[in-house]
This record gives sequence, C-alpha cells and structure tokens, in this order.
Amino acid sequence: MKTAELVIERLALGGSGVGRIDGKVCFVPFSAPGDRLRVRLLKEHRSYCEAELLEILEPSPARVTPPCSAFGSCGGCDWQHIDYAAQCRAKQAILTETLQRVARLEHPSVAVTKASAQQYGYRARAQFKVHKTAQGLAVGFFRRGSRYVIDLPQGCPVVTPAINSAMARLRDLLQELPDCDRIPQISLEEGLGGVVAIVHYIGQALDRLTALLVQEQQELGLAGLFLQSGRKDSLVPVFGSGHLAYQVPRQGVAAEELVLGYEIGGFSQVNRGQNRAMVDLVGSYAQPEPSWRLLDLYCGNGNLSLPLSGAVKELLGIEGFAPSIASAVDNAGQLRVNNSTFTCLDVAEAVHGLDNQHQCFELVVLDPPRAGAYEAVHRLVRLDARRVVYVSCDPGTLARDLAILCGAGGYSLIEATPLDMFPQTGHLETVALLQR
Repeated sequence: MKTAELVIERLALGGSGVGRIDGKVCFVPFSAPGDRLRVRLLKEHRSYCEAELLEILEPSPARVTPPCSAFGSCGGCDWQHIDYAAQCRAKQAILTETLQRVARLEHPSVAVTKASAQQYGYRARAQFKVHKTAQGLAVGFFRRGSRYVIDLPQGCPVVTPAINSAMARLRDLLQELPDCDRIPQISLEEGLGGVVAIVHYIGQALDRLTALLVQEQQELGLAGLFLQSGRKDSLVPVFGSGHLAYQVPRQGVAAEELVLGYEIGGFSQVNRGQNRAMVDLVGSYAQPEPSWRLLDLYCGNGNLSLPLSGAVKELLGIEGFAPSIASAVDNAGQLRVNNSTFTCLDVAEAVHGLDNQHQCFELVVLDPPRAGAYEAVHRLVRLDARRVVYVSCDPGTLARDLAILCGAGGYSLIEATPLDMFPQTGHLETVALLQR
C-alpha cells in the first residue's frame, strides 16, 4: 500500500491525529499534534483517508512515554502518549470545531477544559474480559479491533487501585476452576462501601461456583458479589450487597455533601471526582430561584437534580430505565427531599405529554445517552424554560440538538464547558448553558 509523509495538525474526536496528504484530510491513530510521520494508507474515502503510523520522523513536543505496556494494543486508551495539558487543549478545540461545523454557531463561547484531578486511577467501573490460556487466565481488555484478550497481570493504570486489587484476587481464585473457560467477563465497580463484582458465567456448574465464592468471601474482600448467566435480569446474589454509593456537593450549601446511591447494573459516572465537578458546574450554570420548577430529563438516580432540589420549588425527574428511577426515589427519601417526583417514562413521550398539558418549567436539566435528545428537543422548546443546562457525552449529537434549540427554539448558547471525564482517551463530556 502507498506510504507518505505528513505533519499532524490537530486531534480529532475519537482520538486520531489529523494531517493532510495531497490536500486530503488523513486520520492517523496514536499520533500527536506536531508529529512529522511516515504512514501507510489503509483506506481512501472521497473526502478523507485513514492511515497507520509507520515511523515517527520528528516527534511532537507534546509526546510523553505511556505508562502502560499494553498501550497501542489495548482497545481502551487513545492518548497516553500525549501530555495531559495538550489533551485538555485538544478537547476544547474539538468541542469548538464541532459546534461551529454541526450547530452552525459562528463564535461559540467554549470555556477551557475542566481537567481531571486524577489523570490515572480514576475509573470506578471496569469490565475485564477473560480467556483461558495454557499459562492460566488472561484477564484484561480486547486487543484493538479484535476479540483477543490482552492480559493485564499488574492491572490497568486507568482504573482505581481497589478495582485492580479485586481483579487480582478474583483471577487467582477463578483460574483454579476446572471450567474457568466458561467465564467470559468480570465486571467490577467501586463505591463508598467497597467493590462489587459480577462474575459472568456460561457454564453448567453454577452451584459449585457459588459454593466456592461463598467459601472464599473473606479472602476476596468484596462488598458484594453476583453471578450473571445471561442478561442483567439473570443476576444472582452470592453474598453482600449490590448497593453502591458516592458523594456529591449540595448546591448552595457550602461544604455539605450528599450521598447518592444506585444498584449494581445501574448507571453512574465512572470518574467520581469529575462527577463532583460536573454537579458543581451544572449548579453554577442553573442558578435556580426558589419559585422555579425544575425538569430533569434522563434523570438517572437524581445525580444532577437532587443536589439542586433545595433551591427550587418543585422537581420532576423523568427516565426510561426503571431501576434508575427506583434509585432516584430511594435517594430522595434518604435525603428527605419532599418536593420531588421521579417517573419512569420514555423521555420524548413524556415531554410531548407535558407540552400537551401546557406545563412550564423555568429550568430544564438533561443528560441524555450518547444518541442525544433529538426526539425530545423539538417539544422541549415549548416548555418555556428560561434556562436549559445540557450535559452531553457526545459533541456531535450535542451540536445537532443545539442547532434546534438555538435555531427555531430561540435559545442562545451562553457557554459550553468541556469536562474531561475520561483522561487518556478521545472521549469528551460537555456541560452547556442555554438561555432565552
């Protein structure tokens, strides 16, 4: 295949570096802005091409030595080879460019990226793939672009130390099983009470495995352990609890912490420190008044709205995943929040119903999944909110939805802040404030 030389100009959403070959945009994984490279072209498209790095002819000043020996092979991290300050600058630039190109916002106000206090050891949830080999169990993540499991005997530098320790203890125990090849995955999640594990098992000796895990409960040191043989509803408790909890700041009350909980299998942000920063940022953007009604769409367990509940007259949370709504109701009860209602409904249908009822909310907070809130925003604009705080994990779908809100919806983007929820990767979280 054709080889060429190019200089990397910037980083793109998804992690690749961007340069040009004969005027055509070229994406190169594991490159850094300022690199001069020799590459091999892999795929040519009408408006861009894809290439692989063959040789670094002149390294970028932003290049650093990756701490993980699996980096480049493992399908997890994209940017361990790039200085962290450069990662944060790239995420600000990516968000700005996406809002200009997709939302057609000529000069969007994009703040400096809110950096993570922890560049490594921050991830409180991980799904380790498992494969039996002649040397024992390989426990790690898939090799990039394949189903081959890269063994990580020393753990993953991105996940928390407690999860790495739990993974090592489970590895030692499970590889003694005669049918350990029937364990495809171990899921681990850390909360305030410790680590909860799910062992995924597709064998026939469930009772034998359960007995072994109960026998080794003290040695494993887990707060809870479950077996799963199919979908989430096949979870079988072995010992302990599946309840996980974390802390967030209460908005408007200095130094007061709230404890929010959820059940294993529910959603929470994997970077606890950055989740706190996100809750703070949402509060500073929202600035609610005591007479306001707050609508929280895709509310989850109340992560963003319960910290604001004491500053508003009424809170309505809507979410399509029933276990998350159960957690939100439980959290509101534990915190003695008496002005909240949490309802399990499809968000787009719920917004449609609120519009038909001529309901109005002065403040709307939404945190949709990666697909965004396209079906909901068309009706959302008719709820007459003064402020909308939109939290997004995908700049592309955020920009698509902002094009509606800032176009026919009549809102203005006051500011968008990129928040680095996932250091060492090309993924990007955003908190955006819109106002009429």
